[in-house]
Amino acid sequence: MSQFFTKREILFYEKPGCAGNKKQKDLLTSKGIIFKVKNLLDTPWTFDSLGSFFVGLEKDEIVNVFAPKIKKNEIDIDKLSKKELIEYMIKEPILIKRPLIQVDEEKICGFNLAKLNKILNLKLDTDKQIGTCQSSDSCLT
Repeated sequence: MSQFFTKREILFYEKPGCAGNKKQKDLLTSKGIIFKVKNLLDTPWTFDSLGSFFVGLEKDEIVNVFAPKIKKNEIDIDKLSKKELIEYMIKEPILIKRPLIQVDEEKICGFNLAKLNKILNLKLDTDKQIGTCQSSDSCLT
């Protein structure tokens, strides 16, 4: 294992049981990346801790469009400010686009292959559709 990876603290926030997150973790592991897995749903988020993953992103880039309340049109993100949406996500973390990945102080919302390549010095295929929700995945919890 290269020194590069052993010196970095990498956190992978997932929804346990998510098929997409499993594929993403498997891909990182196959490249020798060592990371700690955290439960996205059980993490005690604050506005600042969660919002720090969303800097420079639009509302549609931070929300899990497959969350039941979004799919059933119970929540209209267009009617919420970004601040209101983040506050809603703190109460209902299933709404957060996953995974959230932290590499030292750098934070990524979603499985953004281009950002992971840059931050971790990888050469992952950026055309791969591994960042999308799996149709077999249930987002009920």
